[in-house]
Amino acid sequence: MKKLFVIAALALSATAQANPKGLDELLKQVQQGSQASAQMNAEREQRFLRDKNEQAAMLAKAEADLAAANARIARVKSRYDASQAEIKALKDKLQSRVGDTGQMYAAVRQAAGDFRAVAGTSLVTAQYPKRVELLETLAQGNELPSMQQLEQFWFLLQQEMTEGGKVARFPAQIVDEDGARAKADVIRVGVFDAFADGQYLAMQPDGTLSVLPRQPGHGATGLAKSFARSDDAIAPILVDPSHGSLLALESARPTLGERVAMGGMVGYVIIFIGLVGAALAAYQLWYLVTVGARMRRQLANIRQPSDDNPLGRVLSCLTDEKSADPEVVELHVSEAVLRETPKLERFQGLIKLIVAAGPLLGLLGTVSGMIITFQVITEVGAGDPKVMAGGISQAMVATVLGLGIAIPLLFVNTLLSSRSRALVQILDEQSAGMLAQRLEAARAAAQS
Repeated sequence: MKKLFVIAALALSATAQANPKGLDELLKQVQQGSQASAQMNAEREQRFLRDKNEQAAMLAKAEADLAAANARIARVKSRYDASQAEIKALKDKLQSRVGDTGQMYAAVRQAAGDFRAVAGTSLVTAQYPKRVELLETLAQGNELPSMQQLEQFWFLLQQEMTEGGKVARFPAQIVDEDGARAKADVIRVGVFDAFADGQYLAMQPDGTLSVLPRQPGHGATGLAKSFARSDDAIAPILVDPSHGSLLALESARPTLGERVAMGGMVGYVIIFIGLVGAALAAYQLWYLVTVGARMRRQLANIRQPSDDNPLGRVLSCLTDEKSADPEVVELHVSEAVLRETPKLERFQGLIKLIVAAGPLLGLLGTVSGMIITFQVITEVGAGDPKVMAGGISQAMVATVLGLGIAIPLLFVNTLLSSRSRALVQILDEQSAGMLAQRLEAARAAAQS
């Protein structure tokens, strides 16, 4: 309605602007304007109605398209649900078919990984280095192993067990102490030992063999050489069941010379006086054994004194004595016995001194070693026991060396003392017996 009033106002305004000449003319113009406005409104209503019909048609078409789309969506969803159900059914079927195969694959993969760690340090790998590639493929692969790979894996397991009971000889590249590679004839004793030219070898992480920086002592090197030259079915050889660990520990042990060097200057002093005491004891023991044998021969022939033994010299002194005074004869015999006694008892006092000095020198070395240990602790702390090993080794080695010379020399000195006393007792007994016989003979001659 507002639009009609606006149109009427515009028509009146247009009529007023036309300056009608009279009321009739004005009325006519108003009537004509009203008719024009009505016609215009009618056209506009028709246009609105036409647009409304078109929009209704478009709405109907859109609703029809929506219904068709919903129908298509329903059909697609139905097909999707059916496909998902079919996929699930196929997955279940596939899982049921490959379940045992998947478990086998996991077991093979784990077993290959475990065996790869064993084969990496096995001496058999040095003889068959290419087997590591298959083990790495099985341990790190993402695909199911083939039957050929499974058979090869079984062969490698059987090979490790079989070669563990064999002694094999094969050429291989070995790394010496200087890092140089050289080809050598290697002898492998099962999975325990490997050596070349009498030198024991160790397995490296890269699969190569290297000469141990320190060879084991206690005749192990000579044993390896003898084993390499032996043609017997059974021969002795050093076996390391830990696959190299015990052999490395044995090689790291210091030799006798290195242990002696750990004792320092005190240790060398102890060894020196110990050797001096041992030499004196050995010489005196040899002397007593020799003299004892000669005195036993003299006892068998007591009437013919000999100057090569103390008993013969004492008896000679008694035979050569011309005095008839018993006291004078007895003094001469005692003098002869006393003259022979120092030779029979010599070095015993010095050996006793060495026996007493050995532990004291060992104690001195122990104190010196502990001083060194405490000094190291003061400088670097006690966190690493290896830095204290030098002082502790000196302390212990010095103690061992001191006791090591004292204990044997103590027994030897006791042996020397007992043998010398026995010989001196023989001199006393025989001289006293001969003196008694002479006095009895002299008394009998005086009475007659």
